[in-house]
Amino acid sequence: MDRFLAMKVFARVVEAGSFSKAADALRLPPASASRTLQALEAHLGARLINRTTRSIIEDGEAYYERCVRVFIDWVAELYSRLPIFQVRHPAAVAA
Repeated sequence: MDRFLAMKVFARVVEAGSFSKAADALRLPPASASRTLQALEAHLGARLINRTTRSIIEDGEAYYERCVRVFIDWVAELYSRLPIFQVRHPAAVAA
């Protein structure tokens, strides 16, 4: 299981409120999104979403917040590696 993809699928399901909307946003078949989330729940040993009410469960809320932090940290790391965003010491620039 690609955990990063599973986290993306889970976050999109939470944000979109449905598997089909999340799958559309990620360009995945809805069945694939559902299987990916089931695999993630099995890996974590916890239910994240109540499928009958389509609502997030308490464990799911905590995991969603963690996913968002991971995504933010990942994007920040990517930006920090781009030369345009690297801070240079003024003396080094003048030399």
